Order: sequence, then structure tokens, then C-alpha cells
Amino acid sequence: MDPPLHLRDVIGYLERRYPPATAEPWDAVGLVVGDPVAPVERVLFAIDPTEEVVAEAASAGADLLVTHHPLLLKPVHSVAATGAKGRVVHSLIASGIALYVAHTNADIAAGGVNEALAATLDLAEVRPLVPAPGQSLDVLVVYVPEEEAESLRAALASAGAGAVGDYTGCAWSVTGTGEFTPHDGADPTIGEIGRHERVAERRIEMVVPPHRRDQVAAVLRESHPYEEPAFSFLTTQAPSGSVGSGRVGYLPYDMTLRELAEQVAAALPATAQGIRVSGDLDQVVSTVAVCGGSGDAYLEAAHRSGADVYLTADLRHHRAEEARAESGAPALIDAAHWATEWPWLPVAARALDADAAGRLETIVSTRVSDPWTIRLGAADPGGTS
Repeated sequence: MDPPLHLRDVIGYLERRYPPATAEPWDAVGLVVGDPVAPVERVLFAIDPTEEVVAEAASAGADLLVTHHPLLLKPVHSVAATGAKGRVVHSLIASGIALYVAHTNADIAAGGVNEALAATLDLAEVRPLVPAPGQSLDVLVVYVPEEEAESLRAALASAGAGAVGDYTGCAWSVTGTGEFTPHDGADPTIGEIGRHERVAERRIEMVVPPHRRDQVAAVLRESHPYEEPAFSFLTTQAPSGSVGSGRVGYLPYDMTLRELAEQVAAALPATAQGIRVSGDLDQVVSTVAVCGGSGDAYLEAAHRSGADVYLTADLRHHRAEEARAESGAPALIDAAHWATEWPWLPVAARALDADAAGRLETIVSTRVSDPWTIRLGAADPGGTS
């Protein structure tokens, strides 16, 4: 029988898919409440960590609540039960439920919020609307006698150098001749004081995450045979990858804006807001940009992408008006913030199921936590809006 999973194990699965380091600097992601060694058998996924959602988690017997939105995004000085956030913390602890948040790191990730939204429309050839910049890296360049090169490479790899994607120990090397003259006070491994030496050496290059630079340098000095090893760190940046903000892709077939809006309304969970549209409802569309949650920051990016339509949430009046006034601007579909992010929940639950290999149960909350609860006087004017 497999041993039970602990909270730290589940966090490990989540963070491999949604690395916390990729979250925006202002964000607050990760473990909020919980003991890393506590056992976890049942996980509830939800968008918002509200009191009602915590009650749902307790009723379901969940040990862990994973939410998209942070509970404590802004600094607080008290979690007393006199406030809503404090009551959530108290309820979580009293019920023995941990809380983990994956927010902007889940937005940009492969298999994250934006890809899940794109999948609801069956978009093809999906790519990031705004690609994330590549990771900052150092390239370590070191010279070592040929016969010591492999042992040094292995030692550097054990310190975190040479990790590229799913590969470790990656290096590039070439053999040449190293030259040096030891002087008084030196204790050369090879050669004699005052005599110029030429040694067959290998130049090794390995990428190093900047936060591991000191650790790698220390291992290099300890493992290198020379008293004064020759090495340097060159700053570089990996190219943009397949992740980023928003997504853009092609519909399975051309349709009118009205048909697309109706498809969006059917695919997303129902909310009081419903679906708002700006554009000619008879326009034929084929390319769609999407951004789960608040997306008016990417209106210009949606225009530059050549999309016929931009689907997002929380579009503000003036930003939408200005964007639509631009020549060739995409039509706009504005849905509820909560609804555009909800499709990620079952995707994330299935991913955790697969990672845990059946060792825990996942549940997806269907509780509507959108703050708007009623709409009055709505009408479809038809034609162009």
C-alpha cells in the first residue's frame, strides 16, 4: 500500500506545474495556511477563498483547498475573526484544512488559466498573447585540466549548474591549451615556480540560475584541482518560451461574432453579468485572443496579434471605448471575471490526479463566488453595439 501523501508532496506537484517564481512580483502565492507534514487525501479546487468556499471544503471533507485568488494579497496586521479574512483563516485552522494559492503563476503556465479558457473555444495553434520573458541565467565558463574535467562537471551539476528544462548536467566543452606562470607564494598543482607552463585543458560552459551562483562558485573552488581556478559568470537570458499572459488561436471554423458570443455564454459558467459584446454581431471571425480575469491591460496586445475578437473580463468603459476606436481593432467579449477563470479548475484537478497517481481525491467547486448576484434591465440591442 502506498504511504499517504503529505501537504509538502502535493505542494511539490502543484509547484512543478505552476512555479511560484513565475508569479508577478506583486502577487502572493503559495502556502497560506497548513502544516507541510500534514496528510492530504482530498483536495478542493476553487477560485475564491471565501467563507462559503471554506464551508464547502469542510463539508466535502477536504484536507486542502487550492484557490486561484489570494486570501492575503495586501499586507495585514491581524487575522482576528472580527474580519472576513480573519474568519477564513480561523475556519481553515479549526477545520484542519490547508490553503494553497496559485494565481498569476497559474495564469501564464502551460495548462494554466489562459490555456483552459482557450480550450473552451477549441482554439487551435494556441500561443501566448504576451510571451513571458525568458529566465535570467548566468553562463559559467571554467577551465580545468582534461583529466579532471568530468569530475568537475559532475560536481557543478550536483550544485545546480547545467539544468535545462527536464535535463540536468548539461554542458558544452572544447579542449585547448591553458598557460600560466606560478610566482613566489603560489602553490601550483601543476608546474614549478617561475616556469611558464602549458597544460591540456577543457573549457566547460554550464548555465546557472543566478540564485545558485554563490553555491556553484563554492563547489567549483572546492572541486577544482587548481589553487586559483580560472572561471567567470556571463549574464544572459533564455529566449521566450511557450508560456505568457493570455493566449491567441484559431477557431475550428469561421463563425459570426454573435455565434461566438453565444458559444462563450454556453461554455462558461452562468453569472448575473452574462456576456457583454462590442462589435458587429454579423462580423465573421476566425482568430480569438483570450485572457482569463482582468484583461484590459492587454487590449493593445490583442490588437497587435491580429485577433478578430478579444475575450476577457473587467473591461473598463474608457479603455474599451478607446481600444474599439482604433482602426482594425478586435471586437470585444467581456465575461465575468470568475467565469473566465473557472475552466482552469477541472484542468488543474485532473493534472493533480495524474501527478498523484490516484493517491488522493480531487473535487472542483461549482459555487459561484462572483460578487455580482443580479442584473436588471438587460437587453440585446442587436446589430452593432
